Amino acid sequence: MVTTVVVLHITVCIALVIVVLLQQGKGADVGAVFGGSSQTVFGAGGASSPLFKLTWTFAALFAFTSLFLAYSGTKRISGSIFEGRRISLPLHPAVPSGAPSVAAPPGAASSAPAGNPASAPPK
Repeated sequence: MVTTVVVLHITVCIALVIVVLLQQGKGADVGAVFGGSSQTVFGAGGASSPLFKLTWTFAALFAFTSLFLAYSGTKRISGSIFEGRRISLPLHPAVPSGAPSVAAPPGAASSAPAGNPASAPPK
């Protein structure tokens, strides 16, 4: 669905640019007042009316597709790179011999190395 709207959006963008560039500027008829030739074939505003309506149609489609794509962009589910990964920490980290040790809670079995003072059971 989003891919279809993106393709429609790009097509409307290109068509809107083409239709706007095909239109004659507002000040082009001012030169005809002072003796220049006017380039209007169908009268004062006859030829620009269909292009004007087509421009508004493409502009409305462009606005609609822009709003739809902005809304659908907020609804996409973004995952985390940490999602689903388990961090495995060692259960009993080795304590350096010179580091202060934390005493185990009373009644807990000690699994520290034999040379560590924390390995002695509480008395």
